[in-house]
Amino acid sequence: MLKKSFYTLLFFSLLISCKKGEVKELSQKVTSVKSYTYNELKPLLERNDGKTYVVNFWATWCAPCIKELPAFEKLNEEYAAKNVEVILVSLDFPKQVDKRLIPFINKNNLHSKVVLLNDVNEDVWIKAIDSTWSGALPATLIYNAKGRKFYEQSFDYEKLESELKTIL
Repeated sequence: MLKKSFYTLLFFSLLISCKKGEVKELSQKVTSVKSYTYNELKPLLERNDGKTYVVNFWATWCAPCIKELPAFEKLNEEYAAKNVEVILVSLDFPKQVDKRLIPFINKNNLHSKVVLLNDVNEDVWIKAIDSTWSGALPATLIYNAKGRKFYEQSFDYEKLESELKTIL
């Protein structure tokens, strides 16, 4: 009887959490984040495979970064079928990955690819990513075979989508 009640409760909880009759996928929890040095990350910033990449540099301690993340998640969802990939490059401190970054990813149900840039030579990689970048966050790189644009600013969804369309 207890087992049946549990499954009934689970079923109705899932049913109530669904919007407009759509079943929402239960996401698996993230347990690790791949860590890259700049030299390891560099190929992700220079791909020429027919896709358009939107690479956002952010951190959990950056309030403007957190505010704009839903725009990147929405872009990832709406443009995945249009050969666009969103990559969220975390600049969180490596010692805080388990206690801060991974819980943040799970709590906010991030679906975009999240990686950690773990390289202390910021004087080298900041300028290598874009010569105009001061190192401030948030920052975003949008690129494909047609072009490359770098932004040291925050985005809302409309502005982000508009900038993406200029390079598609």
